[in-house]
Amino acid sequence: MTTGSPKLRSARARMALATVPMLALLAGCEGPLDYDLRGQIGGFNTTAAAQTATTNRPAPDARGLITYPSYQVAVAERGDTVSDLASRIGLPITEVAKFNGMQPGDSLRKGEVLVLPRRAPDSLPAVATTASPGAVDIAALAGNAIEAAPATSPNPGSVTTTTIQSSPKPRPAPVQNGPEPLRHKVKRGETAYTISRLYQVPVKSLAEWNGLGSDFAIREGQQLLIPLKDQKAARSAPDAQATTAPGQGSATPTPPSATKPLPQENLAPASVAPANLPTVDVPAPSRPSQAAMAYPVQGKIVKTYSKGRNDGIDIAAAAGASVKAAEAGTIAAITKDSQNIPIVVIRHDPKLLTIYANIDKISVAKGDKVKRGQVIGTLQDTAGATLHFEVRNGYDSLDPLPYLN
Repeated sequence: MTTGSPKLRSARARMALATVPMLALLAGCEGPLDYDLRGQIGGFNTTAAAQTATTNRPAPDARGLITYPSYQVAVAERGDTVSDLASRIGLPITEVAKFNGMQPGDSLRKGEVLVLPRRAPDSLPAVATTASPGAVDIAALAGNAIEAAPATSPNPGSVTTTTIQSSPKPRPAPVQNGPEPLRHKVKRGETAYTISRLYQVPVKSLAEWNGLGSDFAIREGQQLLIPLKDQKAARSAPDAQATTAPGQGSATPTPPSATKPLPQENLAPASVAPANLPTVDVPAPSRPSQAAMAYPVQGKIVKTYSKGRNDGIDIAAAAGASVKAAEAGTIAAITKDSQNIPIVVIRHDPKLLTIYANIDKISVAKGDKVKRGQVIGTLQDTAGATLHFEVRNGYDSLDPLPYLN
């Protein structure tokens, strides 16, 4: 039974006839219907959207680390500050903050990514227990003994120290397979949008990979991960319009010089430069050291770092040479071992410490604030004098050379 007026029935018939060509066009498409018009339908084409599609960021491990072949990143948890994140992964707080253009107390969003300046240790420092009297254990000075150490040792021949319990064999962080994301250090004036256009990735993907806020705000000096392209989506996109190589597809016109020679020109010789010009010696430019720490004494390294064997470096220098603080900090301990060898410990942040052994004529006291390069004593006046220098993150000894170079 047909209802409606003749005009209404005629309008319905015209609409049905107009729909037939569209249905035929969609039926002729190969593969499933492309709802976002990624194919060549009319004037719409979103091929670029498929070609710039990205993969998801890998999931971090239990400590929040994502490890690639040549670098690591750390993912923040809810309520983290830069100091909290650096302490959890076992790297110096100031080093992590400076590398990412931040301050140690800056708050982080959940999921925000910080690029690490170097590999995080495979495990956190072990727990200390009390041991019998004997020679000073420098590892103990880096931990609980710092607060208890006196300004001067009342009995240099016998000092009670601590030792470190053995810890289970550390497990290295798993390394991500496949390609490694590029890193981009934000320069002044750049925005998330300009960087996403530079690398041809969606700004939303850039924000998700780096834990940016809803306003996509970034800061100068921030290290950003560039999302990896989704190769499957790029391969499924329609091929771009074919292009010809330079020099093909059109004839190259003959240059005028090939048909008619250029006129002869009589050029006058250039004027001769006057002799005996004065010479000016320009000194090479200089700048302050960009290393994390300065050398505590000028000399030759005669023994390098070997974890478990030599937990620092030994620097040979002239007897009586000035020994300086490698970085600004606070004198945490001054003591001597059972062989009456003086030891000075400087704390630079809650965990990062430097240790100096074989110092004489100590010019600082426990609790003093010292600046980078400030003299804290002299090298002992003995034949073949050497300074033993260590860098420690809590109980864990670190190779000093990456800090000094």
